[in-house]
Amino acid sequence: MHTPSPVIANTASIQQAVALLRQGRLVAFPTETVYGLGADARNPDAIRRIFAAKGRPADHPLIVHIPSPENLADWAATIPDSARQLARQFWPGPLALILSKRPDVPLEVTGGQQTIALRVPNHPVALQLLQAFGGGIAAPSANRFCRISPTQAAHVAEELGDTVELILDGGACTVGVESTIVDLTGVRPRLLRPGQITREELEAVLNTELVLPETLKHSKTELRAPGMMAVHYAPLTPALRCRPEQLPDIIQELTAAHKKIGLLTYQTAIAEKQITQEMRLPNQADAYAQGLYTALRKLDQLHLDIIVVEQPPDSEAWRAVNDRLNKATLAY
Repeated sequence: MHTPSPVIANTASIQQAVALLRQGRLVAFPTETVYGLGADARNPDAIRRIFAAKGRPADHPLIVHIPSPENLADWAATIPDSARQLARQFWPGPLALILSKRPDVPLEVTGGQQTIALRVPNHPVALQLLQAFGGGIAAPSANRFCRISPTQAAHVAEELGDTVELILDGGACTVGVESTIVDLTGVRPRLLRPGQITREELEAVLNTELVLPETLKHSKTELRAPGMMAVHYAPLTPALRCRPEQLPDIIQELTAAHKKIGLLTYQTAIAEKQITQEMRLPNQADAYAQGLYTALRKLDQLHLDIIVVEQPPDSEAWRAVNDRLNKATLAY
């Protein structure tokens, strides 16, 4: 097979994608967060193709994308009031809910667990595809396991080549980092992965405090969910993050060692002529998140010795960005 070129998402290409999904093939499609690598969530063989294409361990669960909140009962054994409240407020949107799965849901899609992650994406192409398909589409990010997630159709072609049958091009993703994941199977709701939808927004709807990821590190939780690996979203080039005040000294040190340096900043200007490539992202968290993976991918393609990332603020607004950077880079 040859690497497929992305095709503009329209009625004809979406119908082609539906036909391929029904044949058990893989289709990449845009969501508001990142591009997903989709397969029929009811087809164990198709799901196994996702794991093979990504090089992803089979015990890592996938998020199942569904057309609307009304489809929850097709996948979840029980739907607590908290799930209905969050779905009403945030779906379609960048929020995945973990619920107890129905017995007929394939274990392949849940990584062997009795829980399932579900979401309704907020992207016109994804919603048209789901409605035309009429079922659930299992779709992790359309990239090699642990590497930088794709936010443009071209990124999918670069990453996955001929392992994907069709790439629907719906433009650049507007959110740019993966969905928030909340586990609703326990006594208290747990935030497993931060995203654009913040802790405060979730707690306001649920009228209760979430158990946070840093608390979960010290618990005996067995639940596995996407994005919980210690290393994830990472470029192949070694990447180092440092506080703004550390930047000048680090750049000087690396320059003295004749390193080819890529620099990713959001506020600090470095007047160092030896930097091979400098990229600057906005200093607002949502805008930064939208551009983060594209910037990392561009720097990763320049055959640099090192990528230096200016550490964003340690605040709730930046929780999702910092989660991704903490897994993609080493701290200085």
